[in-house]
Amino acid sequence: MLAAIQDFFRLKIEPDMEVGPDQHGLQLATAALMFEMLRADDDEHPDERHALERALQKCFALSESETRQLAQLAEREADDSVSLHQFTGLINRHFTPGEKIRVVEMLWQVAYADGSLDRYEEALVRKIAELIYVPHREFMQAKHRVLEALQ
Repeated sequence: MLAAIQDFFRLKIEPDMEVGPDQHGLQLATAALMFEMLRADDDEHPDERHALERALQKCFALSESETRQLAQLAEREADDSVSLHQFTGLINRHFTPGEKIRVVEMLWQVAYADGSLDRYEEALVRKIAELIYVPHREFMQAKHRVLEALQ
């Protein structure tokens, strides 16, 4: 798995971006958390997957092909993980407060993509926000920004 991730970044992303090894892990960690959100309500809706890929593409300035490959790698990484801490720890060490808020906003986008918010989705966004030390006020503001954008 590690070799596949390294090859993906070395061949697909590094030539187009000035990205260090820590950035690769951050992209994968962010994407893996989004896949956890996708599965939170046990009902993976196609609109949620589309929102996830769109958010990754926009956040990391990836092509459609790179986005799909990152999504596939992140999905496998999320499948193999036993805890959110491996992902949130990386984000805590390297993301700024603003970048952490952006992660929470992307999680809200995935949660609302199917037109409804399940209680398990809301609980997961809250848990991740707490693990990455996003203040409650910022957590709620991110939610409201996503809701406003959907209207």
